[in-house]
Amino acid sequence: MTADFHARIRECRAVLAAKPGDSAALVGLFGALDALGESGTPEEAVARSAYGEALRRQGRAVEAEAHHRAALSWLPDFGGNHFNFGLTLQALGRTAEAADAYGEAARLMPRFAAAPCNQGVLLRALGHREAAETALRRAVSLDPTLVPGWLNLGTAVQERGQPEAAAHCYRNALALRPDLAEAHANLGLVVKEAGRLADSLPSFERALALGLPDVGGVLAQLVQQMRHLCRWDGLAERSAQLAALVGGGRTRQVHPWIFLGEGAGPTMELACARGYAEWRARSIAAMPTQPDAGPRGRLRVGYLSADYHEHATAALIAELIERHDRDQVEVIGYSYGPDDGGPMRRRLTAAFDRFVDLTACSHADAAARIRADGVDILVDLKGYTQHARPEIAAHRPAPVQAQWLGYPGTMGAGFIDYVIGDPLVTPFDHQPFYAERIVQLPVCYQPNDRSRPIGPAPSRAACGLPERGTVFCCFNAAYKITPVLFKLWCRLLRDVPDSVLWLLDSHPEASENLRREAARRGVAEGRLIFAPRRPPAEHLARYRLADLFLDTTPVGAHTTASDALWAGLPVLTVTGEGFASRVGTSLLRAAGLPELAARSLADYEASALRLSRDPDGLARLKARLAAERARAPLFDTDRFARALERAYATMWDIRAAGKPPRPFIIPDES
Repeated sequence: MTADFHARIRECRAVLAAKPGDSAALVGLFGALDALGESGTPEEAVARSAYGEALRRQGRAVEAEAHHRAALSWLPDFGGNHFNFGLTLQALGRTAEAADAYGEAARLMPRFAAAPCNQGVLLRALGHREAAETALRRAVSLDPTLVPGWLNLGTAVQERGQPEAAAHCYRNALALRPDLAEAHANLGLVVKEAGRLADSLPSFERALALGLPDVGGVLAQLVQQMRHLCRWDGLAERSAQLAALVGGGRTRQVHPWIFLGEGAGPTMELACARGYAEWRARSIAAMPTQPDAGPRGRLRVGYLSADYHEHATAALIAELIERHDRDQVEVIGYSYGPDDGGPMRRRLTAAFDRFVDLTACSHADAAARIRADGVDILVDLKGYTQHARPEIAAHRPAPVQAQWLGYPGTMGAGFIDYVIGDPLVTPFDHQPFYAERIVQLPVCYQPNDRSRPIGPAPSRAACGLPERGTVFCCFNAAYKITPVLFKLWCRLLRDVPDSVLWLLDSHPEASENLRREAARRGVAEGRLIFAPRRPPAEHLARYRLADLFLDTTPVGAHTTASDALWAGLPVLTVTGEGFASRVGTSLLRAAGLPELAARSLADYEASALRLSRDPDGLARLKARLAAERARAPLFDTDRFARALERAYATMWDIRAAGKPPRPFIIPDES
């Protein structure tokens, strides 16, 4: 038999000498050498690697891997073999191994720019941002004409908070490839993040015109920036395109937070979130399940967020973290956001039992740290809000994982076990619209901080408001104001003499566009008054000058509504279908004003008109808020903390019993 293999080797080599690259001869040669346990020549090692690459191109990556491994065993110091091996590992979805293979190729071929470029792309996908930037900078220094190098370097430095450097990279890519749609899209994103919203729109439009493999992500960004700027011409058409893409299953890149603004309903929102979750976690393998360590004296709960600074989420949870019962839970804050050095950051750092900064960690390393800390329940406070890193939770670092507070909807992800809501925002008949199991807290899902100060109320004149007349107020972000709702508000202004609409001055163009839209609807521009941003205590004080807060839909006020109620301003909302449009209803119930939750926009408009004509009635509502504030469930942090702790205990009991996550309700034990 050995002689037969040797004969086959001689025969195949003779064929290859006459006809290099003959696939049958190569397969025969490789098979015979493997059978004898012998290595091929260096030239044959290179040929075997090339053969493996040909198999990969045919979609036969598993077969290709075996050939690459053999080629590397024959010729381990040839960089080309490592590079081809990296391509195959990448095709197999083994991102970390592929990055290592490209790194070895870069070491062995120090002038080959493609190796550090590919390595950098995968290091970024793994969350190794600093190492990714280093590799990509090396790639473009070796080959300044390497378009993928500039494109991916831009993304890497953008993620590291360097928008101007990122824009420079994208412009370099476009100088080399003006028709590169992805570079136009990325340039639009970085310009948007720098606050130049209007300047981002041409880049998004150009990217869409050139065409992308998945246009949903860029179309969603274009729609969202049009909303932020209140540019409503053409918005309905763009929104319809977006909904059609999601409904037809033709996109995975539409950001679920943006899609909530479409008001497309829970079924479509779940479809959007599922596709996006699959796309974001596509290269991540969950950590192995750990055996149960036995009964817990107290649960170790990790709160994961980028918002441990002056931010709405921090404002809501600060007192909760302080008031957690340490006999029941140990709480660890995991931060991957900026440290602004402010009082809220210092307060939260002190409030947690431990505070861990994961900002510089890759997704995998962050997950490994959470696993090493022995966290029982990981609570993702971000979901899909700005700067979220769902990839950390996708690694499955904790036995039980929940999402809560930051994102008003389903994450559509298999790696999140529970969504924490309440009977109004997450009724059990909505369970089919959630990938997570619903946990209902009693009364309301949202905590509040009773210690947040309210400054002295300024005069109306100091805020540019008239001394007399109804002040309708909405301090929601401009992107939440829809054309339909604004038309309704303008009718109110026409029907209520001397009334004004007090809005947040979120962007100069948005303010001008709203004034123009008001004039188009027969409302003098001066009846829209815009409030500049102010520090929290000053901002809260301003609510006391208004008569009625008008909520938005389909995305309503969350922290903003709590702020208004805390300051004593009644909120009028309309109950919608999904979580994002039901928060106001939940807050009003918990504050003792459930009658201010309208059932429809027509009911909302009629209620606003009736209340504006009944100043005594508005005064009574304000008096009820003031009287109930000290005992209302919405502002009872201790009551909330105990309910949340019971929810955590129930999650753990279900897991300890070996059962899968299930929906449950926490009874009120006030």
